[in-house]
Parts: sequence; structure tokens; C-alpha cells
Amino acid sequence: MIDLYLRPTGFLDSPQRHDGAAVRLAGSMLWFSQIEVIDRTGASTVRSLVELQRWEEFLAALPADKQARCTQIYTRLTAPRAALQLRERIIRLDQPQVMGIINMTPDSFSDGGKNADIETAAEAAFAMTSAGAAIIDIGGESTRPGAPLVWEGDEISRVEPLIRRLAPSGTAMSIDTRKAAVMDAAVTAGAAMINDISALLFDDRSLEVAKALNVPVVLMHAPSHGSDPHKGGDYDDVVTNVFDWLEERVEAVEAAGISRDRILVDPGIGFGKSLTDNLSLINNLSIFHGLGCALLFGASRKRMIGALSNEAPVEQRLGGSLFLAMKAVEQGAHIIRVHDAAETVQAVQVWRGLRDAALTARA
Repeated sequence: MIDLYLRPTGFLDSPQRHDGAAVRLAGSMLWFSQIEVIDRTGASTVRSLVELQRWEEFLAALPADKQARCTQIYTRLTAPRAALQLRERIIRLDQPQVMGIINMTPDSFSDGGKNADIETAAEAAFAMTSAGAAIIDIGGESTRPGAPLVWEGDEISRVEPLIRRLAPSGTAMSIDTRKAAVMDAAVTAGAAMINDISALLFDDRSLEVAKALNVPVVLMHAPSHGSDPHKGGDYDDVVTNVFDWLEERVEAVEAAGISRDRILVDPGIGFGKSLTDNLSLINNLSIFHGLGCALLFGASRKRMIGALSNEAPVEQRLGGSLFLAMKAVEQGAHIIRVHDAAETVQAVQVWRGLRDAALTARA
């Protein structure tokens, strides 16, 4: 087995000033000039930092099997990601998009259940889309540590009315669930994407149902696909372990009939991971472009922000949430999942203005 990984780095603001020195990352607004090659095939990990201009020379010196693996991942790193077709809405992934979170749960960790009322939730969703959120992610079951499992019928009764309420407006909606019956009911009601924290493993019917519904699917990493997604989490190297798990899962889902351009991946920040694990994943987020899928990132208001900021309560984690969102954007994340959509959209717009200026500056 070849345990070899490529992490794009050495990002250039104005690649046109350095002809041939940088390549576009996964169809995003980023260009990278270096690749960290991480080889864990042997007894010890070997890391090599390779300038892109030396890439062919580096490849030529590798054994055939490692050369093939590097070529495969490099092709995935540099391939643009297809736009998402969410009913009548087309979500382009050549620029970072914001996904707004609406929790239809009475025990949400982030908002204390204030959006459990349909009209309140609808107003919040419309405010998010008006502010520029491209997708609204609707969930009916809390997945915070210690949260109880919700019966699928109750979950449907929480999310379906809101989805039907928003559907006539053309709002692009995702259903945040790990249950096949909820996926089916939500997409029938008007949702157009599935966001599953169990990567279609919790419910034996999920993969079959997701394939039949023919909508994009987010596969998230969690150490357990049982009732407690936070259980476990024993890693010898969290970044490569999560990469391996996601790669195997993407391949299984693709083999079952869901095309890779309809699969998104999420490393699962905060799910069965320590603070150190989360920080490592965020610092190395660009490695996940090597899976060849659009990358979704979600760390909004999470516990790690409080841990790094004098135990700030959940309602006081906006600053940390914005910083982590932009950290992900600066590593090419295609979709940022957040509670504070308006503030995040504004941050992304300012970043986009800086990028546009750098990319159109004279060489």
C-alpha cells in the first residue's frame, strides 16, 4: 500500500507575475507554487517540499508506483470542480460560497432552539439568502456531544414544513440528516442536497436512497457512524487518517453509482477530534483537494473557538468563526457552512475584492 499525500502550499496572490511557477487549485481563486509531499509508506514519515517548477523532475525520480499515485492526486488537485445544480439554482464553485445553517431543533447548541418555529426559521433563512448565502442547510436533529437520537418521524415533522415554506422562493436547500427517510422526505419537499455527518453509513438505506434522489451529497468524516458520532477518534496522524477514510468512502459511494462531481467532502471539524486534531486539520486543509471533490468546511461557533478564547460562550464566538472561515477560504474551501451568514458573506466579499485586484494587476 502506498501512503502518499500531496499538500498544495506556497500560494501566490498574483500568479501572472510568475509565469509557469503556479497552478490553479481545484478551480478556486487560488494558485499554488509548492507541493508538500508526505510519504508514510515506510517505517517513518518523509516530507519533501517541491517547487512546482521542479515537479516533473521530482516525479521522474520516483518509483513507478509512487509516480502513478502522485500523478493521480496532482490531477485531482488541479481539476476544476463542477458547479452544483440545486433544482433551478446553479451554485458555481470557482469562488467560495456560504452555506447558512438553520437548526429546527429545540436543543441546538448554537441558538438554543430559537429557529424551531417555522416562521422564525423562514425569516432567518430569507435573511441569510438576502445577505448572499448560496445554500441554506436545514437540520432537525442536534449532533452536539451527548445529544439524544431523534426518531425519523419527528425529524421529518421538524424540517419538512420549513422546506415546503422556502421552496417556492427558489431557495437552494440542503438537508442535514443521517436518515434515509428524512433525506427522501426533504428532497421531495424541495431540498436539493444531502449533508450527512455519517457519510451515508448510519442508515443502511442511505446510499440507495441518495443515489435514487440524484442530488449532490456531502460526506463528512466522523470516527463513528453509530448513534454517537463523537465516539472514538484514535489517530496516529489525524490529517492522513481522515484523508484515507474519506478517500475510501468517496470511492465506495462512487462505485455505488454517485458520480464524483456530485460528491463533496467535509473533514468533520469537532467530531471525535481533540483541539490539537482540529488545529492540525485546519492548518492542513488544502490536502483534502487531493480527493478530487468539492470541499466543504464547517467550524462555526464550535467548541474549539471557546477553548482558544478564554472559554467564550457560544454566542460570543463570531470573531473566531470568521477567522476560521477565512482560513478555510485561503486554502481553497469551496463552501463554508456557518451560523452567521451575513458577516461571513461580507468577509468573503472583501477577500474576493482583494483576490480580484491581485489577479488583474499588471504583471
